[in-house]
Amino acid sequence: MNKSRLLFLALLVAPAVATAQNAPARTDVYHVHVTIATPGKAAALGEYLKTSAPAGHSLVLRHQDGAEWDYVVIEHMGTKATVEAAGYPPAPSARDLSTWHGDTFVNGPAWADFAKAMGLGDNASKTAGSVYVVSTYRAVPGHRDPLEKMLSAGPASGDTTAGAVLLAHLEGAPWNFLTITRYNSWGDFATNEANSVAQTAKGSGGWFELREHAGYHTDTLANRVAP
Repeated sequence: MNKSRLLFLALLVAPAVATAQNAPARTDVYHVHVTIATPGKAAALGEYLKTSAPAGHSLVLRHQDGAEWDYVVIEHMGTKATVEAAGYPPAPSARDLSTWHGDTFVNGPAWADFAKAMGLGDNASKTAGSVYVVSTYRAVPGHRDPLEKMLSAGPASGDTTAGAVLLAHLEGAPWNFLTITRYNSWGDFATNEANSVAQTAKGSGGWFELREHAGYHTDTLANRVAP
């Protein structure tokens, strides 16, 4: 590997500086795994992912509405990650549970901040009914910094968001950013959507700002499978 490539990778993994007030610095590496179940195997795949994801440092979400994947697993890797030549093959009993998957390394906040925003840790039993919106974004050329600033901004007045994290691409999928937004209930989610639609009807708000900076994005509603 040449020196320029090594420098490029080093810059990618280096902790990112927070771009908005109160946004935690992205000091840690996470692995994002999205997968589609083999027909008839969705329940079995979900059970496998629950048991194979590292306890205490991962989040497993199941698709309800949106993108094509059935499950997404976000695993905390610490401040750095390595890939071994031998790989990490699944158990023989799990090989036929999925027909497609994708893997992306991202950087994000320290695990304590991630867990708090996602309602994990000591609060997990109280937040089992949470609703999650998993979104990916690819910036318009020249608009990556404004898009990051927008996504890093805290909730506006009246927003019913319970927690949110911003993860930035290091290696893998063709998007720049992934956000996970948590709501305490479907009612809170619906209230926030109604407020957003009302603001958009006035010709202003985040709907229009996003379309200034993002050339592509997806939004997927999900519920938590584990922990």
